[in-house]
Amino acid sequence: MCAGGLHSDYSQAREVIKAAKEMVGVIEKAKTSNTDIIHFDMRIGIHTGPVVAGIVGNKKWQYDIWGNTVNVASGMEAKSMAGKINISEDTYNQIKDEFQVEYRGEIDVKHRGPMKMYFVS
Repeated sequence: MCAGGLHSDYSQAREVIKAAKEMVGVIEKAKTSNTDIIHFDMRIGIHTGPVVAGIVGNKKWQYDIWGNTVNVASGMEAKSMAGKINISEDTYNQIKDEFQVEYRGEIDVKHRGPMKMYFVS
């Protein structure tokens, strides 16, 4: 999991998508190389919104984030496809003028119901 823009500036959706595109590129490049490196596929799901953050644990502290935004991003990832960047409607509304996207329709997400989804090209 990756979180970007953990402050009040919601313009970070663009930067998260750029990072996701770079990650997909690295994976695809590794898959076409002639090395003995084990290759894998990756699905990416992105959602934009507020989160709750804090420290968990008594003996070993860990910083974590929670909330509906995290749960929806997880649903976007679960309904994505290998090598694709699946985004929610909230994220789409913030980046639609900067990236080409393909509308996927409304897809049922566990515990959420139908949600509009888009693949970033």
